[in-house]
Order: sequence, then C-alpha cells, then structure tokens
Amino acid sequence: MGENERYLQDIQREYVDFLDDEEDQAIYSTHIKTMVSENSRRLIVNINDLRRKNPARAASLLNNAFEEQLAFSRALKDVVMSNQSRYTKSDDDFFVGFEGSFGNRHVTPRSLTCQFLGNLVCVEGIATKVSLVRPKVVRSVHYCAATNKVMERKYTDFTSFEAIPSSAVYPTKDEDGNLLETEYGLSVYKDHQTMTLQEMPEKAPAGQLPRSVDVICDDDLVDRVKPGDRVQIVGNYRCLPGKQGGYTSGTFRTVLIANNISQLNKESNLAISREEITQCKKLAKNNDIFELLAKSLAPSIYGHEYVKKAILCLLLGGIEKNLPNGTRLRGDINVLLIGDPSVAKSQLLRYVLQTAPRAIPTTGRGSTGVGLTAAVTTDQETGERRLEAGAMVLADRGVVCIDEFDKMSDLDRIAIHEVMEQGKVTISKAGIHASLNARCSVLAAANPVYGKVSNIEKYLMPIYSTP
Repeated sequence: MGENERYLQDIQREYVDFLDDEEDQAIYSTHIKTMVSENSRRLIVNINDLRRKNPARAASLLNNAFEEQLAFSRALKDVVMSNQSRYTKSDDDFFVGFEGSFGNRHVTPRSLTCQFLGNLVCVEGIATKVSLVRPKVVRSVHYCAATNKVMERKYTDFTSFEAIPSSAVYPTKDEDGNLLETEYGLSVYKDHQTMTLQEMPEKAPAGQLPRSVDVICDDDLVDRVKPGDRVQIVGNYRCLPGKQGGYTSGTFRTVLIANNISQLNKESNLAISREEITQCKKLAKNNDIFELLAKSLAPSIYGHEYVKKAILCLLLGGIEKNLPNGTRLRGDINVLLIGDPSVAKSQLLRYVLQTAPRAIPTTGRGSTGVGLTAAVTTDQETGERRLEAGAMVLADRGVVCIDEFDKMSDLDRIAIHEVMEQGKVTISKAGIHASLNARCSVLAAANPVYGKVSNIEKYLMPIYSTP
C-alpha cells in the first residue's frame, strides 16, 4: 500500500466518524437513510457542521479539494454499505455535495483567479449557455470469443477526482491479438453536460466585458439549470491542459467541476434598514403618495408628469395570475416613450436602469431579434449545438430598456412580441425545440416617424439638390 493510499484511508476514517452520528444528533444518519429511500446517490453536507466537528478536515477540504472529496465519497459508500443491506453492489459510486459558509471562497466569475485552483469554491452567476446532455463512458465490458473471457476497463479524464487520464480508445484486441467485442449493454455510462456561468449583468463593472467560467455537471446534476437562471454552484476549480499546445504556450483552460447546484431567488431581495421602514410608514399616511413618488422619479427632469407616472407603474408592476385552467395573465407593464429628440427619453431610461434592482440596457440599432431573445450556437470545442440566452432572458423578473426602438428592423421588433405578451421565448431551429422564461417588462424609447426630424429632412432636401 502506497503512502498516498494510507493517507487517504486515515482521512476516510475521520469522515466515517463524522457521517456515522447515530449517538450524537443523528443528522447525517437520517440524511443517508432519506438518500437511500429516494434512490439518490448524492448527499448534501453543510460545511459548517464539518467545521464545528472537525475543523482540520474542513480547512483541508477547502484547500485540497480532490483528495479530501475522494476520501469523503469513499466514506459515504462505506457508511451506506454497512447500514443498508440492500445496497450490496460495489460498483455504485456515491457523491458528496456541499453547502454553507465559504468565506473568501464565495466568489463571482470575475474574482475567480488562479489562487483558487485546486480549491473548493462557491460561485454565483447567471447561466448563459447550456449544452445538451451526452452520455460519457465510465466502464466498458469486452468479450473475447476466442478465449471465452470477459474483460472490463475503466475510463477517467481530467474532470475525475484522480485526474489521471486513461486512453479514450476502446480496446479492439487483447494482449495475444485476439479480437474483442464490446458489450454495450453491460457497459456503464454517466450523464455529462457543460454550461457557461457568467457574472450577473447588474454586478458587472461598466466598460468591461462580463467574465465567465465553464462548469461541468455530471450524473444527477445535469438538466438542473436553464439559460437565464441565476444559480449558486459549489465545485472544484481545476486547470485543464489546453488543446492547442497548452503546455508550450503556458496558458491553460480552467473549469469548475460542480458538486452542488442551488437556484437563487428570482425576486430581488434588497436589504431594508430600520430608518427606511420608518420612512415608508410615514409616507403611507400621505394621501397623494402616487403624485409624490412620480415627482421623485428622475427629479432632475422637469415636467412629464404622466410619463413619470407610467414609468412608476412599470417599476412597481402588476399582479401575475396563474388560473386553474393553465392560463397565465401577465403582471408586467410595457411602456413605449415616443417623442422628438432632446426631450429626455434616454435620461428617463438611464434613471430606470439605476433604480430598478434588475435592469438590462440595449439599443435598437445594435440589437437583433436573436440577441434580444435567444440563439442556438455551435460549441467551438465539441461542435454540438447549445442554447445561448439573450438580453430578455437574462432580465427575467426585471426590466429591459431598449433605446432607439424605431431604428430596429420590423423582423427584429416582431421577435420581442411573444416575450412582451407570454413572458416566454420559444425556439424551434436546428432540431432544438426549447422554451425559456423571459418574464420582463419592456421600456422602449423611439422617435416619431413623421416627427420634426423627418419634416426638416423633407424641407431641406430641395435646398441640397439645387445646384
């Protein structure tokens, strides 16, 4: 037995003591029984419990994620096999997911730097691209007709705990040169999916491209996220060798190997102080509160009382109703501002962007219908199709501000009608049929078609054309 294997067994023993807590509070013993009854293979462990019971293991788990998690998953398998008699198969793998407080390892894709490589991190962001679910071979079984023997082979790559890649080629001959037949029915596969996690648009600094990180989901974590979902992913941050000669150039691809995914609340939960609550109660006694709030909206812009009231209603929103027969009545209010140039339409849009907790800006001249709703793109590495969320999907439960609405083409303008009415984006192209949530309000600004600008051009045209 090697030194490393002995070290893993010592750690494994400590994790078995942590999980087998029948005599203590029986928290994880109950969780394991629930996991087995639900036929699941992933146990969610709160890292605060581990920190309270075994602080040395918790600190090592954050810094040296792969070895510790390998020992943790083996310990979970030992506990399940000893307590549950019906789990007699030794081939089943068990997984451990984590939640709780991660301290300085609670990061965004922008702050995920090289110092976190090999660590267990918690990343928050918005899923922009999600690939299709593909099977990935874990163990293949081969039969030799000449010798009447059966052999099996395991496959690992850089995303597994051991990180020792095996050959990806199926063996066709044994050592003596006899032909092998692959028994596909006896081989073991796992689900595999990749997605791109981007930092949230409202948290990205102005003037910089939003950063993103690739996330790998396996087994039961696939299909937990749709494009546009705001998620919190706990996983191992690992460095992979690049395909284009990563060893020579010195640059490598980094991925996050997920072990737990949780959805963030779509509703924006802003912290309200005690003074603000007192002020709200004082304002509630005012009879003309609607006029007061409308005047407080963009106070630097004079006039526009009705416009400000309409924008205030848009920010507050209506009440969404889901009827028993399946009909959905939207609660989102859409507003179109039409006015001549220099009447502060764009300034009102800018104020809404600063005020609304979740707002995404875009312009009609630089946006296409696909860019606003959703697109089917081709992954550069694998060549497979994947869904990519547009601005309206990213602004789910928020506001989309579209300036220069009249500069959009008619086809692009039609593309957002479904979003404004149904709150969904439906895609049917390239063999992909998908429906994404886009329950957002639209605030658009446009110049009149026959306004002053058009009339001035019409009057000035004869002057320009005269010799």
